[in-house]
Amino acid sequence: MSTLPLQQAPAPINADDQAVVLEARDLRKHYAVKRGVFKPMATVKALDGVSFQLQAGKTLAVVGESGCGKSTLARSVTMIEPPSSGELHYDGRDVVGRSASEMKALRRTVQMVFQNPYGSLNPRKTVGSILTEPLVINTDIGKDERRARAVAMMGKVGLRPDQVDRYPHMFSGGQRQRIAIARALMLNPRVVVADEPVSALDVSIQAQVLNLMMDLQEELNLAYLFISHDLSVVRHIADAIMVMYLGKPVEHGPKDVVFARPRHPYTRILLAATPRVNPALRLERVVPKGELPSPLNPPPGCAFHKRCPYATDRCAVDVPALRPVDERLVACHYAEEMN
Repeated sequence: MSTLPLQQAPAPINADDQAVVLEARDLRKHYAVKRGVFKPMATVKALDGVSFQLQAGKTLAVVGESGCGKSTLARSVTMIEPPSSGELHYDGRDVVGRSASEMKALRRTVQMVFQNPYGSLNPRKTVGSILTEPLVINTDIGKDERRARAVAMMGKVGLRPDQVDRYPHMFSGGQRQRIAIARALMLNPRVVVADEPVSALDVSIQAQVLNLMMDLQEELNLAYLFISHDLSVVRHIADAIMVMYLGKPVEHGPKDVVFARPRHPYTRILLAATPRVNPALRLERVVPKGELPSPLNPPPGCAFHKRCPYATDRCAVDVPALRPVDERLVACHYAEEMN
């Protein structure tokens, strides 16, 4: 495990310490990769210092381009791939570095809904078997009670009890994602990590699944870490937004604040590219320069400076700190000047 020093990140805006169920402090996930037969190993910093707090009953949306570290963050938070360094607290307990037996108990606190409902469900198992599997692994309850809980959960996500013995191929994409959500809730978690949960669905079905997730959140007081690249979806479901670029957060704050007046150029570009019906709400379109840099060779200074239309010589040298500006955190030297 990496021995990178732990840094204390600035506290999120408007955080309620009494309601925090998940807190990440300076999470890092680095991968050693081969660049060639005679070349030295290189390091990909998929996550490079991510800190946030997640409150019960609230949704934090993580957005950014492909390759920004969103899915790596999801895998790290669920401990599918433990972080290289940093701290990850569930209900005040740091879960990084714990034993396998301790992790088995702690994993009941957090569950995950994956992107592809066609690939995340075992086609050889019935819905009943899929839903009861977490109970078989993590509890000692009997078979009849496991089945009763599965049937009850199916009703909670809008499926009929008589469908419990059907196989995944007998359901539509939206119904399969409802099954995946039901499976994630079988252990009564406090945190659900949703990695692009509606991106593989038709637009007409997306709203149904999002509304279901919001209803379940209100009923069960769930905390969501919602990974997405679609800002129109994020606007519908999120309470707060964390925008990431090359493994680092560049803007983090309440949804309404960030959408109304983005303070980082990258956030502004993402929002300007989002279709809006009301012309008064549209931002001036700004096209970033070039392509996303390789994570094997990130640029010096601000990682976004080579694509930023507002960059100066300072941006190519100094790494901007994530600091409070106008009710959110921003990693930009000129955040106050963004209008």
